[in-house]
Amino acid sequence: MSYNMEAFRGDLFGGITAAVVSLPMALAFGVVSGLGALAGLYGAIAVGFFAAVFGGTRSLISGPTGPMSVVMAVIVTSYVDDLTEAFTIVLMAGIIQILLGLLKIGRFIAYTPYSVISGFMSGIGVIIILLQTMPFLGAPGAGGGPIGALRALPEAMSNVNMNALAIAVVALAVSARWPRRFRRVLPPFLAALVAGTLLGVWLTGTPLIGSVPTGLPEVWLPGLTVEVLTGAIQPALTLALLGAIDTLLTALIADSITRTRHRPDQELVGQGIGNAMAGLLGGLPGAGNTLGTVVNARAGGLTRVSGMTCAVILFAIVMGLGRFVEGIPLAVLAGILMKVGWDIIDWRFLVRIRHVRREQLVVMVTTLGLTVFLDLVTAVVVGLVVAGMVSALKLERLELDNVVSAPLLDDTFLGDAAGAGQADPFSARVGLVVFRGTYTVASSNRLVNTLSVDIRDHEVVILDFSETDYMDDSAALVVAQLIDVAIAEDTECVVMGADGPVATSLQPLDVLRRIPSGRFVSDMDEARAVALQLLAP
Repeated sequence: MSYNMEAFRGDLFGGITAAVVSLPMALAFGVVSGLGALAGLYGAIAVGFFAAVFGGTRSLISGPTGPMSVVMAVIVTSYVDDLTEAFTIVLMAGIIQILLGLLKIGRFIAYTPYSVISGFMSGIGVIIILLQTMPFLGAPGAGGGPIGALRALPEAMSNVNMNALAIAVVALAVSARWPRRFRRVLPPFLAALVAGTLLGVWLTGTPLIGSVPTGLPEVWLPGLTVEVLTGAIQPALTLALLGAIDTLLTALIADSITRTRHRPDQELVGQGIGNAMAGLLGGLPGAGNTLGTVVNARAGGLTRVSGMTCAVILFAIVMGLGRFVEGIPLAVLAGILMKVGWDIIDWRFLVRIRHVRREQLVVMVTTLGLTVFLDLVTAVVVGLVVAGMVSALKLERLELDNVVSAPLLDDTFLGDAAGAGQADPFSARVGLVVFRGTYTVASSNRLVNTLSVDIRDHEVVILDFSETDYMDDSAALVVAQLIDVAIAEDTECVVMGADGPVATSLQPLDVLRRIPSGRFVSDMDEARAVALQLLAP
C-alpha cells in the first residue's frame, strides 16, 4: 500500500475524530475502574500508541474498554491498599498477551463464524445508539448500560433540552448527508464536529465535555515478590484473555470496513506491549476499541498512523491542551455516534433475514441479544458455542452419509470357496464398513448406534480405512467401541488400510490393540483371503 498525502490526510482526520470520541470514554472508564479519570487517559495513550506501532491491524484504535474496565474495577477493589500490585497485574497481562502472540494463538479467532460477527457488530451498533440517546436529548448519561438507558428514556423524553437536541440533530444530519465531493477535504464526522461545536456557541445551556485532568504519569515499578506474582497470575490471565478476544473481534470488524486483513498474532504482541506500558505508567489496561476503530475507519484512517495520531492528540490534551475540547457539547458527539452506531449494524445481513437459514439466524440473534443485554464477551462465547452446535449437526449428517455399511454376499465375495450349493443364495457372512472422508466428535455417537447393529449380523466384518482422510480422537475411540461390540458378539474383525492418514489417530490411542496381527490387510484380495480362513470350519 503506497502512502501519499491523501492517505496521510485520512489518517490525520481519522486520528483526530477518534481522539475526540475516545477522550470522554477514557475519562469515564477511568472513573469506573476506580483508578480515576487520569488513569483512563494514560491507558488510552499507552495502549493506543504502542499497539498502533507494534500491532497488526492498520486502522485499529486501542484504549480502555467497558469489559476491561469492569475487570480492573474488581482488581482495584482487591488491591485498594497497594495499587502497585494492581498495576503489576496489568503488566503481567501485557506479558501474557505478548506470549500468546508469539505462540501464534491469535490466528484461531479468524475461525469465528460470520453469524457471530454479524450479531456482535449489530449488538455494538444497538448499544451505541441506546447509550447516546440520553446526551442526544440533552440528559445526563444513565448508568447501567443499555438497560439503564432504556429505563431512563421516558424521563429524558419528558425533559428534553431543545438546544442539545438541535445540536445533536445537526451533527447527525451533517454526518449522514455531508456531500461526497467535500469528503476528501473534510470527512463527514469532522465536519459534524465543527458544525455542532459552532452551533453550541449560539445554543448555550447544553452539557459539555467539561474539564480534562492534566499531568505527567508516575512510573509504577512492579512488585516482584513470589507472593505478589502468585496472586497476580489468575487476574492477569483474565485480563489478557479478555483483552485478546475483545481486540481480535474488533480487528475483524475493522477488516470488514476497510476490506483488509489484520495479522492477529502480531496484534496480540502489540496489545501486550501497550498493556505492559500502561501497567508501568499507572494507566488503565485496554484493548481494541470498537467505537474508536469504526469512527477512525469511517473518517479515512486506514493505517497505523491514525492510531498513533489519536494517542499523540490525547497526550497533548493531558499536557495542557484540554481547554480546547472542554467546550464541545456532548450532543455533538451523540449525533456523530448515532450515525456510527447505525453504520455498525449489519444491515446487509438483516435485509436478507427472510432468506437466511434458521440455524444461522438463531446464532446471530442470540449473539446480538446477549451483546446488548448482557456483555460482549459472554455474547461471543455463547455465540461460538451455539454456532459450534449448529456446525456439529451439519457435520453429523455429512459424516454419516460418507459411511458405507453393506453385506457382502458369499456367492459374489467368497465365490466357490464359500462352499458350493449352499441352501441360502443370499447368505452374507461377511460385512463391509467403509469410512470415507473425515470423522469427528459430531458423528461419533450416531456411528456407534448405527454400525453396532450391522456388525452383529455378520460372522466377519471388514473395517476399511483406505479412504479415510482424518479421524479425531472421539471418532477413533468409536472404532474401539465397534471392535468391542464385534468381539462381544463373536464377530471377527479384519482391518484394511489402517496404515494411511488415519494411523495418526488410531495408533496413539491403541485402538486396534485387540485385533490379532494377521488381521491387518492392505486391499480387498487380502481381506477375502483372511475372511475365508476365519470362516473355514
